[in-house]
Amino acid sequence: MAPYISAKRKGTHIINLARTARFLSEGCDLVFDAASQGKSFLIVGTKKRATDLVASAAIRARCHYVNKKRFSGMLTNWSITKTRLSQFRDLRAEEKMGKFQHLPKRDVAILKRKLSTLQRYLGGIKYMTRLPDIVIVLDQQKEYIALRECAILGIPTISLVDTNCDPDLANISIPANDDTMTSIRLILNKLVFAICEGRSVYIRNR
Repeated sequence: MAPYISAKRKGTHIINLARTARFLSEGCDLVFDAASQGKSFLIVGTKKRATDLVASAAIRARCHYVNKKRFSGMLTNWSITKTRLSQFRDLRAEEKMGKFQHLPKRDVAILKRKLSTLQRYLGGIKYMTRLPDIVIVLDQQKEYIALRECAILGIPTISLVDTNCDPDLANISIPANDDTMTSIRLILNKLVFAICEGRSVYIRNR
């Protein structure tokens, strides 16, 4: 991360904000172009304090998202994930149609517990029918497995990287403090705004 650090004060590394602005601009250009072509996005951020922010931003931009602990192989074992998603959608449909009411209480309790677990881990990707075209990662160290899966599958990634991260793991690394909500919110909002703008272009051109 040395090229992205401007100074060190009292043991704390100071990020070069000119580099942050440059790579954030590159990330916004990438997602704008992708959105204008109708491509899909997945936002991954499971840091506890950022869960609501990730969900609201993703919903605003009509992106898929993971804001709870993700299971390993979510992308690389896509066939298994698709099966789980299908099961999740079927259970939700059965509950809405009132089919649970005709089952024994014990079976209903088991199904509701299963549905709650699936909602927790798959709720943000319940409408995802194929692998995403671009993945945005908000905490490189916490979401390292997601980045590795994307690298294996050749999915372009944009990652927020702090001074203790490896900027070479993502296609576009945006140097920033990943411990403060202000920093995460600013970068995520910029990317989401670019996605929304790109989607507007896509809709106009259809």
